[in-house]
Amino acid sequence: MDAAAALAAIAAAYADPDAVADRLAAEGVRVIRTIGSDAPFTWLRAAGFAPVRLAAAEGPATPIADAVMGPATGRRRAHRLVERLLAADRLDEAVLITRADAEQAQIFAALRERRRLGETAPAHFHLLDLLHHDRPASHRYNAARLAQLDAWLIALGGRAPTDAALAQAAAEDEAARTLLRALGERQLRGSDRLRIIGASTILPPAELTRLLAALDALPEIASGRRVFVTGSAPESDASYRALEADGDTIVGDDHEWGDRRLLAAAPATRAAAAAPGLAPLAARRPTADAEPIVARAAACGAAAIVHLTIDADEAAAWTAPAIARALPDGMTLTLRTIDGPAAADPAPARPAAAPPPRSRKSLAALAGFGAYQRDWFAELRERVAAGAPFAMVNANAPQEILRALDVPFVVNQWWASIVAAKQQTQRYRMLLRDAGYPTDVEAYSAQGLAAAMDAEGVWGGLPRPDSLHAVGSSDATIGIFDAWAGRTGARAFLYERTVDPRLDIETRWWEVLPDHWDEALEPERIDLLVSELRDVIAALEATTGRVFDEARFVAVLDLVNEQEDYYRRTRDLVARSVPAPISIVDSMPATMVPQWHRGTVWARDAARAFYDEVAARVAAGAAAVPNERVRLMWVGRGLWSETAFYQRWEESHGAVFVWSMYLALAADGYIRRFDRGRDPMRALAARFLTMGDELRMPSWAGPWHVHEAQSHQVDGAVALADADPFVLRALAAAGIPVLELGIDNFAMDAATADALDRRITAFIEGPATRCADLRRCGATA
Repeated sequence: MDAAAALAAIAAAYADPDAVADRLAAEGVRVIRTIGSDAPFTWLRAAGFAPVRLAAAEGPATPIADAVMGPATGRRRAHRLVERLLAADRLDEAVLITRADAEQAQIFAALRERRRLGETAPAHFHLLDLLHHDRPASHRYNAARLAQLDAWLIALGGRAPTDAALAQAAAEDEAARTLLRALGERQLRGSDRLRIIGASTILPPAELTRLLAALDALPEIASGRRVFVTGSAPESDASYRALEADGDTIVGDDHEWGDRRLLAAAPATRAAAAAPGLAPLAARRPTADAEPIVARAAACGAAAIVHLTIDADEAAAWTAPAIARALPDGMTLTLRTIDGPAAADPAPARPAAAPPPRSRKSLAALAGFGAYQRDWFAELRERVAAGAPFAMVNANAPQEILRALDVPFVVNQWWASIVAAKQQTQRYRMLLRDAGYPTDVEAYSAQGLAAAMDAEGVWGGLPRPDSLHAVGSSDATIGIFDAWAGRTGARAFLYERTVDPRLDIETRWWEVLPDHWDEALEPERIDLLVSELRDVIAALEATTGRVFDEARFVAVLDLVNEQEDYYRRTRDLVARSVPAPISIVDSMPATMVPQWHRGTVWARDAARAFYDEVAARVAAGAAAVPNERVRLMWVGRGLWSETAFYQRWEESHGAVFVWSMYLALAADGYIRRFDRGRDPMRALAARFLTMGDELRMPSWAGPWHVHEAQSHQVDGAVALADADPFVLRALAAAGIPVLELGIDNFAMDAATADALDRRITAFIEGPATRCADLRRCGATA
């Protein structure tokens, strides 16, 4: 075979992995399809399989996936993969999915939910949840997950890899890599190199080695502008071919489907395989990557770095600013957006508008909340000014350890709600834009970063943090917090996000987790988070001089459990009372203001006062809407900047929003009792392991929302864009009308509100009223 034919064979395999998988299966080889750049190819080969990367379906149409997940509103990769996974002629393939990004965990969960519901799903699929922070706890976690992978592989007819088998497989991988490294840039185009590296995840190593051996006689190619590619990891060669069509010569790259695969050694032992290896983009810190990327580009003689953002990749959007700051003189950065919307500038500032109408509150318990928050924040600023350490923490990260250490902190999402309430969201987006940061990728979570650049200061300004705390739950989280740390000098404590890979899980979790969390949740996940918590506590003790008091910690957890139990009792009162004693205009602030102060006596007492007042209203027959006719639930984040929006239909239609996630999640998502001698730190870990799953993870979110809708006797659900498609599908399947608004909670200006008013009015007058009529007929039958 000559060089041209060998390159053509490699390109054909790269373009059509399905054909390779079919050929190997016809030859009697056990094939496993893989999704995820961190799939353990060497491990799978050592177990007796031929791993073949699974590519997303080409083309814009994804009718099967749209029916399963709802129409894609942003990134389409998950839909394309689900479309391919559910193709009728491919359901017998064994598929290994990794958690290389947040979407892949959702894909696995979607398949698991379809299996639970008896719907079409692949016959054999498995989630491998590998971690990428290099620390002993992550090694132990990965070893446990690989042992579970062994069990699945054995059930498919394979074997558990031994060190000897791994060493042999690693040597075969290395033989192909050695040949590829020997080929210079003058012999291979960048697109050729990308296809060869991609083919290493498709073809058996021996076959690829034979093809590479035929490439020693390649002629030299012409050279144009020398560019280095980074950002999103391209899963096709389209972006490289486009650059070369423009006359560029790709002299190197930095992404996990390119040269990073050559730099990461194939693991030759089980212990080496458990060590974090090829970390996907969403797991890496952009500021740590930036200088090495620039250095490699300079070493390749690149005149420019081309940064790709493919298919609305949220992790990539946050890597470009760090690279821009690390560029040396004479090197340029080109941003390319492919298969997705270009980064949007914030809308130009509008003339000052009249403030939105104030919502009407029913509860006296809310009267002092505003003053308390202002006084508390002023006192916090004074403490920090006097030298106290200060932390910013995401809502899904463990705050209770900070409370026990007496470290003042602000919850990032609370700050975002204050910014929204003060009508400063647009100005904060402009601050992000002017500093070179994305304005349309998790804007809600980036408000604390924007505050670091705010000279005016909402409520006097957010103090400069000493530490930042977050769980890497989304593809953008690490990038946001890494940028924030770089901007402020704070130390970022980033907890690993883990996912339950079991096919059978407890779907009525709200009944089980408060008392039986240690039975329902995997010990591997609890062990990991406990280890991370202990590490963070030790680091904070070292830097702040404070001592972690176990007795104070237990007291904090007790206060939290008491507080959340009052919310549970309040939620139950609202659910069973017709007419509803309050609407979400009351329950949202009555829940969330104390939640930001969770673990304090004030917060516990505020939750108790909330319950007492609602109970009194129920006893007195008081109603939020005396002429209540339609009961609605709000699915997604709250409209904190204009809560009066929820009351637009109360007088005209007797429509009351009785449910939002805030009170319901407080009632069901937080209580973790640790009696019977159980470790309070493990109870805390169990609280945060599941945070977010209740709202957006299939098998978790759908059954809970349906239960809440039915127990609250709702007649319709109104959903924001961040609502999980499986939730909306589950609600509709349960006979609950759903209105999808298609906006986020930051998009509520006057024009948008008026347009939604018309849509919601039609929804209330139509399907919601019909459902309400049936409900009342059933109640009187």
